Amino acid sequence: MEFRKGTVFIISAPSGAGKTTLVNRVLNHFEGFSFSISATTRPARDYEHDGVHYYFITEEDFRKRIAAGDFLEWEEVYQGRLYGTLKAEVDRILAAGNHPIFDVDVEGGLNIKKHYGEDAVAIFISPPSLQALEDRLRQRGSDSETEINRRLAKAEREMGYRDRFDFVVINDDLERATETLFEIVRTHI
Repeated sequence: MEFRKGTVFIISAPSGAGKTTLVNRVLNHFEGFSFSISATTRPARDYEHDGVHYYFITEEDFRKRIAAGDFLEWEEVYQGRLYGTLKAEVDRILAAGNHPIFDVDVEGGLNIKKHYGEDAVAIFISPPSLQALEDRLRQRGSDSETEINRRLAKAEREMGYRDRFDFVVINDDLERATETLFEIVRTHI
């Protein structure tokens, strides 16, 4: 399949809605995509590796890079927890002639969309309900009760942004959500 080089695909969702699973399915199914690795100050989870899942950097280094203008977008998602997209990361992907695909929080996704405009496709992955999201976060078993409550409060706010995205995919059934996402991707490459 011939595709247009350089379209930016933004996959955003509240934490636990399934965006990482869906991004991985796109990467495994389509050629010409490269995952845009975000930078963060949060500690790595047991299964995460620097330069693969995130660039894990200290808060001090992150703030220095903000001051230097190194980020396309960044956000202090929680107190002392910064996340951002390095301009050099996106430039690397585009220079290789690939589509950057982002697994990014909702506000970060909207900031990237604002930057790339019509060259970006912004897709919001929605849980079927906040209760379903809470169940997923608890089943994941990687967050404390405090962190789960923080994520749920943020998710409730983020759900209000869904209409600002180009597409909304409801992840109530993973196979159906995957096919919907694949159809969006096929239409835009």
